Amino acid sequence: MKEAKPLSQLITQFLKSIGIHERVEENLAIAFWDAVVGEEIARHTEPMKVARGILFVRVNDTVWRNELQFFKTDILQKLNEKIGKNVVKDIKFY
Repeated sequence: MKEAKPLSQLITQFLKSIGIHERVEENLAIAFWDAVVGEEIARHTEPMKVARGILFVRVNDTVWRNELQFFKTDILQKLNEKIGKNVVKDIKFY
């Protein structure tokens, strides 16, 4: 009889076997966005997609867009910590 494995390990193995593990990890940035940036920033932003390690975030106001540039490094660090590895390399606010 085979030894039981944790479900998370089985899911990771499956995602790797079908070649989408990295895409799933990248998209965790979108899922975790609100929790990482907080309620105030989340109200003014919407993460749209991740492509080649770049998270594209729509911002509803140019003032907020400019302000977020100052926090980009901190947000990147917190997102990657939440994901558990360095997946997001940059954030483009537009």
